[in-house]
Amino acid sequence: MRELKIGLVGAVLLAVALARPAVAQLRFSLGGGVTVPVGTFGDVASTGWHGGAAIGFQPADFPIGFQVDGTYHRFGFEAAGLDADWQMIQGTANAVFMFNRSEESKFHPYLIGGVGAYNVKAVGNDAEGIDSDETDFGVNAGLGFDFDLGNLAAFIEGRYNAIFGGTVDPETLDDATASFVPITIGIRLGGGS
Repeated sequence: MRELKIGLVGAVLLAVALARPAVAQLRFSLGGGVTVPVGTFGDVASTGWHGGAAIGFQPADFPIGFQVDGTYHRFGFEAAGLDADWQMIQGTANAVFMFNRSEESKFHPYLIGGVGAYNVKAVGNDAEGIDSDETDFGVNAGLGFDFDLGNLAAFIEGRYNAIFGGTVDPETLDDATASFVPITIGIRLGGGS
């Protein structure tokens, strides 16, 4: 019986020693692009721009990773004659689902979604009378594509964001969900996927 236990322990140790090490990837991303306000937010803000950074962790041989990102957005103000813009700063925590693909593939689609905090305020010469500086909870979900370039990857991503209570309905003056879709193009250090 003792020989059987020693044999099993030896087999397990040998299997562990010969197994391919699973290496997780820590990835850093920089990107920017156009941000399109939709719904009631589209009634008070015009198309804008954004820039952001993210850090992510993608376990090896497991499709679900984690990413934390911060983004700065700037939108035009939809009111004639006002010298003001909407400024938004957001921080989100997201799950990232990487689709299976062949080892040779340089194209890697993924889904991303999560929760975060969004600060929205009016800025500019005519923004003093606009009471808008508030931070609200929101959610996001989207689709992206990585294009491997060795230890670097290019990516394009679109995400629908909804900030609960992030804007005012211009007709009723009630709080409304601020929705927008940023389209981001950028680079990722640490490999594509």
